[in-house]
Amino acid sequence: MDKKICMITGANSGIGKAAATQIAQQGYHMILACRNPERGKTALREIEENSHSTSLELMIVDMSRQSSIRGLSKNFFNKYDRLDTLIHNAAIFDITQKDVVYTSEGIETVWATNHLGPALLTKLLLDAIKSSEQGRIITIASKGLKAKPFLKVDLEDPEFRKKKFSLVDAYYQSKRAQVMYTYWLAEELKDTNITVNCIQVPAVQVDISKYLNLPSIMRFLYSLKSKFALSPEEMAGTYTYLATSDEIRSVTGKYFDEKRRIVKSNKYTYQTENIEKVMNLTMSYLKQDSG
Repeated sequence: MDKKICMITGANSGIGKAAATQIAQQGYHMILACRNPERGKTALREIEENSHSTSLELMIVDMSRQSSIRGLSKNFFNKYDRLDTLIHNAAIFDITQKDVVYTSEGIETVWATNHLGPALLTKLLLDAIKSSEQGRIITIASKGLKAKPFLKVDLEDPEFRKKKFSLVDAYYQSKRAQVMYTYWLAEELKDTNITVNCIQVPAVQVDISKYLNLPSIMRFLYSLKSKFALSPEEMAGTYTYLATSDEIRSVTGKYFDEKRRIVKSNKYTYQTENIEKVMNLTMSYLKQDSG
């Protein structure tokens, strides 16, 4: 394929769908990696209509399950040998979740989806990204991490097997791990043609109608919060910039805010010893041979 190829996970709604639309408008072939086939098909039609591009395709993946991620990788390599941009947008933050949930593979769902999934997918697709003239990997974190300055990755119990489950702590732990993964991967790939950067996403408008069991007071608070939040399209502009701009083709290992400025993350995330410990933990979950 002559066009540059971009894969984005979680592309069926919100920022992911908006970013896929914008990047398709830049002339990229877009691979929408989605969990739900019907929602994925609907999103593909909407993106096609809004971007006026027909260079789109849907690939199904459940980012919480390593077997599904391996299946996505095989499907990709059956068609392509090059990937120019990989955007790890998919994440779980179900505001109605109260109790811990484990995947069919026995891993806590938030940790599996938000951190382990991106690490495994990158590992499996790395040869294709290396085949790009200038490959880009984009991870996603949260501005909400600033409200959790002392939160570290729990190296002993990242899956809440021994302690009380907290959705907020599970989510922000996974996002702090993603920041550290970004720095680690950028260092690992510093002598290649691949850049690795992370985006700090602030409050963005969400569709609360999909949370059917949300109490009315929470529904009111989220609707109020949305009035001061960015639209998915506004936030997607930063995704598109990092995915396509020539200005940053040599910038790697950085943390960008919604205004495309390089910002600092928590001190804990920069310390080499901490990064190594988090990555040793991460890799212990990804031992299975990729074949």
